[in-house]
Amino acid sequence: MPVMSKLVGAAALLAFTATNAHATTYFKDDFAKGMTKWKASTWKENDGTKGEFTVTAGDFFGDEKINTGIKTGPDARFFATYADFDKPFTNEGKDLVFQFSAKNEQGIDCGGGYFKLLPKSSEMKDFSGDTPYSIMFGPDICGATKRVHAIFTYKGKNLLKKVDVPCDTDKHTHVYTLHVKPDNTYDILVDGESKASGNLEDDWEFLKPKTIKDPDATKPDDWDERAQIPDESDVKPEGWDDIPAEIPDPEAEQPEDWDEEDDGTWEAPMIPNPEYKGEWKQKMIDNPDYKGVWVAPDIDNPEYEADDKLYLYKDLAYVATEIWQVKAGTVFDNIIVTDDIKEADKFRQDTYGATIEAEKEALKEIEEKKREEDEAKAKEAEEERKKLEAEEEDEEEEEEEEEEDDTKEVKDEL
Repeated sequence: MPVMSKLVGAAALLAFTATNAHATTYFKDDFAKGMTKWKASTWKENDGTKGEFTVTAGDFFGDEKINTGIKTGPDARFFATYADFDKPFTNEGKDLVFQFSAKNEQGIDCGGGYFKLLPKSSEMKDFSGDTPYSIMFGPDICGATKRVHAIFTYKGKNLLKKVDVPCDTDKHTHVYTLHVKPDNTYDILVDGESKASGNLEDDWEFLKPKTIKDPDATKPDDWDERAQIPDESDVKPEGWDDIPAEIPDPEAEQPEDWDEEDDGTWEAPMIPNPEYKGEWKQKMIDNPDYKGVWVAPDIDNPEYEADDKLYLYKDLAYVATEIWQVKAGTVFDNIIVTDDIKEADKFRQDTYGATIEAEKEALKEIEEKKREEDEAKAKEAEEERKKLEAEEEDEEEEEEEEEEDDTKEVKDEL
């Protein structure tokens, strides 16, 4: 048994090594060397709305070295920067994994937090929101919009996911992972937990629909869409229409001062007739010939063309971000593009996983300190208010005493 265990262990180790031997990381940056890999776009330089990135771990962190990233600032600015891959990436027959972290420590109310992957053909000097890209991925928060974008470019069109993936809006670091697979499936993860997965064709409008309603189909003449019909056996009772809706009030009496010569003939006021049953309507019954609402039958769409390579992007060469933030202060960190989900997951665990609990404690301490400071300020303001009130009361008492003294002097003189 020990020999067998060793053989099994060795085989597993060889399999693991072989698998990882084929894994390639095309871009990876933890900003330990600052922004040496990154270049600034000239976009928005001339109109004064260009923001800057600062290398920092932010106002709170779990480990300053591990959590050092790039932070946006100042408020109400556009931010744009890009970096070259170590080598271009064509993901034919391979997984594509795109991952980064974002910490909205400012409590973002409106602003983007996404990155893009761009092809080698894109002109990057003036990189902006108009620059053609292949994939856009990451959080986007503004008002009621709180979602993780996952936009794919296909035949010149940018395709949004049919159903939004919600994103967190707290101040903690979150890791966003997009995993695109060569079988045309995908997985979107936040902090290592899957938030959406499935088939690319189903969840984005890459292709024309497989089937369409037959444009030549017409509803048959005998198709009955009435769910209910009048009951022909139901007959209106005799005298139904003879019952008036209103009748003279039988309890009304002519006023004693009523003068028929001056006031005319007195008539009792009308009141609702308690025996009136309203307009008669024939009862409705279920229609035995009801066939439902007619819908044209589906037929194969002649414009549909299958594509087993929806996942494929050729010559990816840049990772970049171009965002607008009303309230800046997001810290981006630990960006990786690889063809191995295990490599990305290990990177997440070594960074986010190793520091998130300490980061939470750091934020808790900051918030507790701020709460204590706010309470102290509020207490000080309340004491100052009471002091002013006491001074005003003393002044009023002094004025009242002076008025009493003046009145007494006048009386004494009289």
